[in-house]
Amino acid sequence: MIAAAAVRPAILRATGLALAVIVLEWTRAVAAQLPGLTVVSLVVGGAALATTAMLFPAARLGLGGSHLGLRLLGGVALGAVLLLPAAVRPAAVPLIPGGLAMAAVVVSIGEELAFRGALYTALEEVGGAPLAVLGSTVLWTLAHVMSHPAEFLGAVAAAGLLLALWRWACKDLVGPIVGHVLADLAL
Repeated sequence: MIAAAAVRPAILRATGLALAVIVLEWTRAVAAQLPGLTVVSLVVGGAALATTAMLFPAARLGLGGSHLGLRLLGGVALGAVLLLPAAVRPAAVPLIPGGLAMAAVVVSIGEELAFRGALYTALEEVGGAPLAVLGSTVLWTLAHVMSHPAEFLGAVAAAGLLLALWRWACKDLVGPIVGHVLADLAL
């Protein structure tokens, strides 16, 4: 009875956080379609997503400072794996316009703090690592429905799963942040 009562707040927090993150992502995607608001929507949306990380201590999010060099190297490796589909494109060069680069960095960091940081942690409290990995991946994919074509959602899901598995296996969020930033800058 006591254990069930303790789980309820965790379920409510995870559910509320999931809804908030989805609404933030969809709002950002809609705003990005309005003339002149692409960069603003990426920066404001990324910053808003980043605030979800304030719900948990940095160590719980996988943001500790130990082994930072290895974590950064892991992030570069993740970025390389995420860029494999781009490497087989006929024009395998970065497509992002220079003016969007900083906005892409902000939204990449915000998404990682929200999905593999706060949301992963909240889901892990409710159902352990399996729920955290699968739940954050499903919600990540759902969040990108408004901003990506349907044929690209499989790649979005695969990227989300890879980043969530790294988060689980390494207890690290630095690698996914670095990998996501590199991938968004190149794609």
